[in-house]
Parts: sequence; C-alpha cells; structure tokens
Amino acid sequence: MTLNTQKISNANQQVFKTLETAINEFVNKTDWTGQALTQKEKVDCSMYITISSYTSDQFVANIQVQSSRNIFNSTYSSPVLNVNDKDFTFNYTEFENLTYIPTSYDSNLVSVLSFYSYIILGMDADTFIPLFGDRYYKEALNISNLAQQGGYKGWNQSDGTLSRFVLINDLMSPTYNEIRQSSFQYYLGLDTMHQDLKKAKEIVKGSLMNLSKLNNTKPNSYLLRVFMDSKSDEIVSIFSGGPSVAINDMVDSLNKTSSSNSGKWQLLKY
Repeated sequence: MTLNTQKISNANQQVFKTLETAINEFVNKTDWTGQALTQKEKVDCSMYITISSYTSDQFVANIQVQSSRNIFNSTYSSPVLNVNDKDFTFNYTEFENLTYIPTSYDSNLVSVLSFYSYIILGMDADTFIPLFGDRYYKEALNISNLAQQGGYKGWNQSDGTLSRFVLINDLMSPTYNEIRQSSFQYYLGLDTMHQDLKKAKEIVKGSLMNLSKLNNTKPNSYLLRVFMDSKSDEIVSIFSGGPSVAINDMVDSLNKTSSSNSGKWQLLKY
C-alpha cells in the first residue's frame, strides 16, 4: 500500500506516515480468509491511495486497487483486477486502531479497505474454479450494506454506475455470471500455454468471445469494463506473437464489448 500526498502542501507529514503504516498493517495482518496460507498462496495486490485534500481529520482521496496472479509453470504474473475508485472520503485520527468487525460498521476507511480486500480474494478465486469467489463476495456485500449507514458516497444505488454498490451487486448477480465464467476460461487458457500455445490462445479467444453475449443484454456494464481494463494490454500481447489463430471475429467482438480500448484492439495483427 502506497500513500501519495504530493497534492498536499503545508501539512503535517507525520500523520500521513502514521496513516500509511496503519493501513499497511491493517490490510496485511487482518485474517481475511480464516485459513493458514503460505506466502506462495497469498494474493499479490496493491492499493495506491492519492490524497487530494486534508482538513483536521478528514481526508479526500481516490484509491487504485490492483491484483495479479501467477500463471502455471511460468514466471509471468497476469493482472486480475485494476480499478480506480474516486469516491474515497474518510476520517482518521492519528494512532487510532483500524479493526475489521464483520457484524458492525466502524469507519469508511475500514469499510473501503475491507471491501476491496474481499473483492481481490473473490476475483482471484474465480480464476481457479468457476464462481468460486462467492464466499468472499458475500463478505464484501455485507460490508457494503453496513457501510451505507456511514453516509459516504460509493455505497448506494444512487451513487452512479461506477460505484462500489454496482460492483458488488453485479458480482453477486447471476446475470453477470458470464463474466466470471469467462474469467475462469481465460485463465485456463493462460495456465495451459506451456502445453499447447495455439490451443491455449483459442481458449483465451473463446473466453473473450463469450463476453459479447452479456454485452448484448447489459452493454457498457461496470464489471465488464473492470475485466477489460485490467486485461486489455495483456490481450494485445497474447495475440501479437507466437502461433497465429483467426482473430477477425474476436477483434469485432472486442470493439463492441470494450470500445474504450479500441485503440489497443487496432494493434492486434490479423
């Protein structure tokens, strides 16, 4: 976790250092899974918080959350999640304890950090077994529901189409299972690239083509945007070298499901 305070001048820098230490300890030392995990089993992730204003004990910021996971039989790490949450306002008093209690609301700082910790775990789990992230998403949904009482933006249906409310409700909705299933298929392709590269690329292609079904009924969904924004560069890399597969139909599909990345899709070689 990194705290960026470059936008803040003439402020007590010590409080930011204390906050950064407190957040790192909270995220890294809280038992999110209830399981004893080896270092290899832990999810590789980062949270990058940029403070835009600070008054007394109130902070206005945004938080960039990223995670990745290793691909089988390789040294390559693939991006799973990349989301930038711009509605991150919280109160923090120097040296206060940050503690996650599943049954109660403590603060918006604790809620946001806990929420994204479970989103990271859920999305990682979905890449290994279809729809395996449910137990983590249920925790994130519980956090979201409890946090609504705090009155902070991002937790309510009225807070726009790119909110935490939308993200977790879409992840929990069977309507969007196609994205979660496609995530598993996508990583099945990546994990088998050491065996048969061309066949693996066909599997990855199939996973991306499947997303067009959802886009036909739920165009421009936030969850689809999160999936594509985290993987767009990787998709270009996968299909820019090695044994060739027919991708004309895939490029057409990508331009429909993720038009915001159309500039990248133009780099794909036919």
